[in-house]
Amino acid sequence: MVAPLALAVASALTAPSLYAAEKSTADNQQETITVLGQTYRNTATKTTLEPEETPQAITVIDSEAIDIRGAETVQQALRYAPGVNAELKGGSVTMYDNYNIRGFENNQMYYDGLVLQYLTGWNLQPQIDPIALERIEVFKGPSSVLYGAMPPGGMVNLIAKSPQKERNTDFSLATGSRNLVKATIDTTGQFGDSDVYYRLIGSASHRDGQVDYTTEERYVFAPSIDWYVSDNTLINFNFYYQNDPNMGMNSAMPASGSVFDNPNGKIDKNASMGDKNWSQFEREFWMAGYKIDHSFNENWSFLQNARFMKADLYQENTYHTASGWDPTTGNLERYIYSTDEESEGFTIDNQLSGRVMTGEVEHNLLVGVDYQHLKGSSNYTSYGYGSGYTAPSFNVFTPNNNQIDRSQVTELGVYIDEITAEQLGFYFQDQMRINRWVVMAGGRFDNYKSTSDYVGSVTEVDQNNFSYRVGALYEFDSGWSPYVNYATSFEPAAGVDTNGDAFDPSIGQQIEGGVKYLSPSRTTSMTASVFHIVKSDVVVADPDSVDYQDKIQVGEIRSQGLELQGRTSLTSNWDISASYTYTDMEITKDTTGLEGKTPIYVPKNAATLWTDYYLYDGIFSGTRLSAGARYIGEREMDAANTDTVPAYTVMDLSFGYDLSGLSDDLQGAGVNLSVNNVFDKDTFSCYDTANCWYGEERTIELKFDYNF
Repeated sequence: MVAPLALAVASALTAPSLYAAEKSTADNQQETITVLGQTYRNTATKTTLEPEETPQAITVIDSEAIDIRGAETVQQALRYAPGVNAELKGGSVTMYDNYNIRGFENNQMYYDGLVLQYLTGWNLQPQIDPIALERIEVFKGPSSVLYGAMPPGGMVNLIAKSPQKERNTDFSLATGSRNLVKATIDTTGQFGDSDVYYRLIGSASHRDGQVDYTTEERYVFAPSIDWYVSDNTLINFNFYYQNDPNMGMNSAMPASGSVFDNPNGKIDKNASMGDKNWSQFEREFWMAGYKIDHSFNENWSFLQNARFMKADLYQENTYHTASGWDPTTGNLERYIYSTDEESEGFTIDNQLSGRVMTGEVEHNLLVGVDYQHLKGSSNYTSYGYGSGYTAPSFNVFTPNNNQIDRSQVTELGVYIDEITAEQLGFYFQDQMRINRWVVMAGGRFDNYKSTSDYVGSVTEVDQNNFSYRVGALYEFDSGWSPYVNYATSFEPAAGVDTNGDAFDPSIGQQIEGGVKYLSPSRTTSMTASVFHIVKSDVVVADPDSVDYQDKIQVGEIRSQGLELQGRTSLTSNWDISASYTYTDMEITKDTTGLEGKTPIYVPKNAATLWTDYYLYDGIFSGTRLSAGARYIGEREMDAANTDTVPAYTVMDLSFGYDLSGLSDDLQGAGVNLSVNNVFDKDTFSCYDTANCWYGEERTIELKFDYNF
């Protein structure tokens, strides 16, 4: 086992790639620059300025790292990001991208700067396949100043692959664990001699789920076009379609028999707590958008980014509660349900940016207006079985997943939730350069409205908020850049207090200080940061009300800690990256007995280590050897902190080979073998003692790639 202390020491000496992907050759360092596209904007500033110029912590994961590590989902790609705890429902649940940043859970992801709209309180949200991504940007700390309603821990922005002017095609075939079959194509280039460039991405995959009687199946189609209308104007049209006929499983198992020993035995990691005759999870969605990028002159430009989304999801599943679980016998009482969900939404962001000089001060100005609207519904149906309310008797140690007779399933009730949400925001930002100083200040005003009509009970939110941030960074000749920032965020709070007054938004405030380093050759980079976040005005139960049904707004949560991340080239062909995160999170104000407790899913210590070694000479020329380790410290098992989920360390391996070394006829052909959780270690995550999930078992993927 790799000790967390060893990983922490390594992370202090080395650092992850924060911007450009760099490869080594046997003779010299050659920098490979990915063309991100003219409409790309940095997540942290919504400008084209480098992340290194931003006085706030940022982590970037490029597509090469995603491919090397064999990440099949975004949450798998986030495994090596410091400050991020992904796969909150275990590695076996792949239908969601669950994660928290600096301890705060976030169910919103952004795709090319626009939110992937989530049907609040339910399951439906677009989930982007990594095949369509050029990179993933993780912005740490409050980001409401540019994006509106958001948890204070940070955000994830998925950067889409864009059309390229140079013709190129990648085709791959993959096979591996659990009968994996996958084919992808990614082609880009120019339409004849025109000013129009295209990119077409397609993918089809099928594999058995980690849990018995489940399947994971996906089809992706994502074309985009760049039209250079003139030297000053670019119009991009983009489309994304994804069909997931089967998305594996979404049910949990008790801690006793999985995380903890049970006299009756151990629950198999592949065991399903459901029934194969009532197990369905399918999702389909499409998004169509455009971007208009116009330069008025050398200093001023305008970008409009818009997208329409339509999505549907249907599931049939079972669930259980703590009261229906008997650890002495292994009997589990299960309830049958289904959800039929749909949503459609529209988002648009208008950005005017410019460069102005006032004396010796360079101002990089940004003024913007964005708007988003979502409308959707969920039909939740509960069922009985025969003359009872629960599914047939089930034992977790001798599971029989072929008991439900659909003809015996009877509908008990349908509960419809009609949801609308909209947000209108006005924001401004000034990133000033004064000699070696980079000073940033910005603010944003938001109006957020939402309505939930659940079985005739209407909950409305109509709230205004002003968010802001200020920060400064100083650049030394040596490459070191210390920085400090203060930023705020807000999250809408639905409902009214005991006096009938509407709640205010819940506010997040962060102060962060740190230092960034980038060597002149860009072969070594590092960020070290300390942070202190307070989320206040959290809605909690009123202790003076009957059965705690009334709510008051006095709760508070504090998260503070340290993040280290870095990457360096030890030699011309050996790269190493590492990270360490320390998070001290506590509920500091509460009325329900949770004051002083630590929220679930938050490890106090986490660390990663990854290395790539390239061979450029001899018979093994074109070979890459990679290995990594991920450490996650123990986490609280439930809100009351009655027990903990054990810490774990998982090892990953990857091997790549350029087949042109065997023959000139194989120019452009390559192979990549990735093995995650090499030693098949059992890992867990838990919501409470009745609901736990196994982490991903050992998975192997062999991919053949041909580039031309």
